[in-house]
Amino acid sequence: MEKMKVRDLMVLTNGFPKISDQADYFQALSALEIAQEKYLSKESRQRILLVENEKGKIIGKLSPIDLFRGLETNYSRVNSEETLTRFGFDYIWKSMEKDYNLWENPFKDLCHKAKDIQIKDFVKEPSKGQSINADDNLLKCFHLFVMNRHDALFVFEKDEIIGLLTFSDVFQKTSQVMKECIGKSILQ
Repeated sequence: MEKMKVRDLMVLTNGFPKISDQADYFQALSALEIAQEKYLSKESRQRILLVENEKGKIIGKLSPIDLFRGLETNYSRVNSEETLTRFGFDYIWKSMEKDYNLWENPFKDLCHKAKDIQIKDFVKEPSKGQSINADDNLLKCFHLFVMNRHDALFVFEKDEIIGLLTFSDVFQKTSQVMKECIGKSILQ
């Protein structure tokens, strides 16, 4: 596996369902439900939606957790709870949660709030910790998956997103390789 490249396991962008960044919250909710149904019925291998801009360029991805973040726009104003608690500052997170009124009234007027939200209002472009090159080795990906806890990494070639490397695909390949190793050691 040390010699495997991202390119060997990634899924090209045409292997994912897509949604426009102009779509509203309810369209996104519906599209995610359809993607989930197709995934569970094995009609599709992917349930992540890729977000396209008006030129058809992939600018991000959409998952159910992203929809929740879209409802509570104050999340974009705070740092991650994980970063704070990792360094023993969980009391700061609790204070920020209160100061920014995170989920103060999460279901009050939820439908009213959702109708005015478009995907472009909350989808984020891939961060450096969520981006890899197609020719990177998988060891770099292990580090990014473990440290940043993403479900997928954006695969770039030059400045364009050409695919995604999902954690589930990496886990499946790692499991396969480990089982083969265990089998070989038992036979020896």
